[in-house]
Amino acid sequence: MITLDHVTKRYLKTTALRGINLHLETGKIYGLIGSNGSGKSTTLKLIAGLIQPTKGTIKVEDIPVDRRIASKVSYLSELDEYYGFYTVQQTIDFFGSQFPDFNHEKAEDIRQFMKLDSESKVKHLSKGNRGRLKILLTLAREVPVILMDEPLSGLDPMVRDSIVKGLISFIDLEHQVVIITTHEIKEVETLLDEVIAIKDGEIAGQYNVDDLRIEQNMNIVEWMTRIYE
Repeated sequence: MITLDHVTKRYLKTTALRGINLHLETGKIYGLIGSNGSGKSTTLKLIAGLIQPTKGTIKVEDIPVDRRIASKVSYLSELDEYYGFYTVQQTIDFFGSQFPDFNHEKAEDIRQFMKLDSESKVKHLSKGNRGRLKILLTLAREVPVILMDEPLSGLDPMVRDSIVKGLISFIDLEHQVVIITTHEIKEVETLLDEVIAIKDGEIAGQYNVDDLRIEQNMNIVEWMTRIYE
């Protein structure tokens, strides 16, 4: 589904990724974890075709990645990029007009689940509700690749658990692969099939979450703590 082959990414004098290799399969939810500046967001941007590697190749469904890969990738950025003067519904309608794969019925189901008022102006939404809107717009697209960069950022800790549990019902794991970067590891651990740790621009480890519990008797936080010692 997604392959990164000896991918390096440099920004001027800074090397964000160093020769990483990944193979990510349809039907799985991957957690991409690491400290700030480790290369997590850069990895997602490369897969989304927003930036190009300095060296190496990236393919989605055997197609070399460039900006046109947006037809196969739905990307949730850590940034807010929506018109503040639009209502929630206008934002949904506008987003739907840009992507022929956008499922309006699914978007409405997610809106109701997220308890978003369709008539509220985006500029008046709390940070948490803007985060819910971003999740809605990302998951309403019927594409093979879902990329979510810090999707729980800004959400009230009291509602994170219920939203995480609800996310799985809006993901089609028969046809999609999902990659999530997050610092809220405990909240998303129940979602993940595999976890990938990035440290200083390199892959520090990759593990099946169930095998991690059974073979190593560790949860993801304990495993990550060991890697970053």
